[in-house]
Amino acid sequence: MIAFIEGKIDAIEESSVFVLVNGIGYEVVCANPYQFQQQINESVRIYTYHYVREDQQLLYGFRQYEEKQLFAKLLNVSGIGPKGALSILATTSVYDIALAIEQEDEKFLTQFPGVGKKTARQMILDLKGNVAEWMNQSTDKSLNENNLDETQSTQSNQEEFEEALEALKALGYSDREIKRISPQLRQADCSTIDDYVKAGLSLMVQG
Repeated sequence: MIAFIEGKIDAIEESSVFVLVNGIGYEVVCANPYQFQQQINESVRIYTYHYVREDQQLLYGFRQYEEKQLFAKLLNVSGIGPKGALSILATTSVYDIALAIEQEDEKFLTQFPGVGKKTARQMILDLKGNVAEWMNQSTDKSLNENNLDETQSTQSNQEEFEEALEALKALGYSDREIKRISPQLRQADCSTIDDYVKAGLSLMVQG
């Protein structure tokens, strides 16, 4: 099992990042690959989940260890595969997901892509009591080190906004859907590309 990878971000694609470690390039599938846009050629640690099937082997990557743990738990829920688990984690924080499960908030859980009432109920049945530890902590601490300085220019914020739109497109949303939420997203209180992406995904879920 590969617990984590520590190396330099070499490249970013629509669904993955490439991490260079001692001359070897690892492709790591991520929920929001563009969250690493500002760290190209910089050293990072990505917590990984090695997914193995008869016809496929993939490395899934996460900024936070808690995200990796929740991903593994979600895979044990009937009706949720790797793609669905990533979509859930891309939409909100581990804290919010744990809170919804512990409070049996089916309405909140059914907002996630591909999660209907049956799957939401299964998530609650399988995971309630096993995720309570994450209700008392935020999983976004690592983003603080990437926050932009308060004096950053409007031009730079615009660049991050546009990068976030590209990331949403890479996640499968249409130009029409992106155009619909763009005015609200532009007004969102965001300071990084990842902030914009998460805000955009939240707006998509709200319809």
